[in-house]
Amino acid sequence: MPDSLVPIAPSYNGHQHTSPTAPTAILMLNLGGPQTADDVGPYLERMFLDRELIPLPFQERLGRFIARRRTPKIQKKYAQIGGGSPIYYWTQRQGQQMVKWLDQISPETAPHRFYIAFRYADPLTADALHQMKADGVRRAVAFTQYPQWSCSTTGASLNELWREILRLGLRDAFAWSLIDRWPTHPAFIEAMAGKICEGLAQFPPAERDSVLLLFSAHSLPLSVVERGDAYPQEVAATVQAVMQRLDFSHEFLLAYQSEIKPFKWLGPSTEQVIRKLGAQRRRNVLIVPIAFTSDHIETLHEIDIEFAELAREVGIANFKRAPALNDDPRFARALAQIVAEHLRGNRLYSTQYKLRCPGCQNPMCRTLLSPAKDIGCAEGAPVAEGQLAAA
Repeated sequence: MPDSLVPIAPSYNGHQHTSPTAPTAILMLNLGGPQTADDVGPYLERMFLDRELIPLPFQERLGRFIARRRTPKIQKKYAQIGGGSPIYYWTQRQGQQMVKWLDQISPETAPHRFYIAFRYADPLTADALHQMKADGVRRAVAFTQYPQWSCSTTGASLNELWREILRLGLRDAFAWSLIDRWPTHPAFIEAMAGKICEGLAQFPPAERDSVLLLFSAHSLPLSVVERGDAYPQEVAATVQAVMQRLDFSHEFLLAYQSEIKPFKWLGPSTEQVIRKLGAQRRRNVLIVPIAFTSDHIETLHEIDIEFAELAREVGIANFKRAPALNDDPRFARALAQIVAEHLRGNRLYSTQYKLRCPGCQNPMCRTLLSPAKDIGCAEGAPVAEGQLAAA
């Protein structure tokens, strides 16, 4: 492994604060989704070749084989939801609203510009970095769009960011800090609670008190979980915070979806939970996507089509989904508040970022290139999430 890819400890020899005319960049990190049927194959190939997402034996050969075999099936699913993933559209909408709010509540770091860096679909990380350079960006915040940390999602996106920065010769181009997780941020929790209330309004008034809330998150390979990944704990923390905000008004469960057979994945499976709820003669179920911040194939196809059909088959009379956050103004303000708190705070990253999984063997993990000099805390200063002043 080249020395240039060894994780670099944070220091404070980075760049000065952004000038009054240079934009502050908010780089929105996500895995992305294919926008057309022709994009599905390359998207799946990038995904199954990534050991940080799905570790496979003989990754190069087996990953390509799985991608080719799954492409026609996944293309059919995208055709049923309009031909492609809307995640790019919704991320654009979220970014536009976020920076509009940011310019108002954080004028000292304005103007703000958002950039999108997808891991497996256009625009890729390199595209965002080239545009940032062209726009004269010096100060940049890498902002995961996954509220809950996982090495397979946020971690993989950040590792790709550092690799691309070095590959493109942009190591000294930008001063970085990270928003690497926000599972219990009050503004996010408030937006999620609002969406659940909208979901409950879909049920007949006489039935609402008996609705079971089924929170569903994307699953992880058990090999990743057993390595020590924080994702299960952080998803559970989000669920608990949302239910506390709702004053525990309804019964609730947490399950996991989108596992890929025959590998072992984190459970319980959302599909199996739905079957068992039908066997228990539950009439009213509201499924809540808790780890997704916008509509995409897991909500529009897996939940709205596959799970809804299954619910009918097993006798669940009223099976509804809480609307996705998408471009809800409450969520846009939440994103802006999270960034504003970060920019006026005193940390480069969360207190958990430098904690490697006990079983981690990836030397790229927990890197931070070119730390921002304008953040004045000592490395690892114990600032708890939510402790920073509200915007």
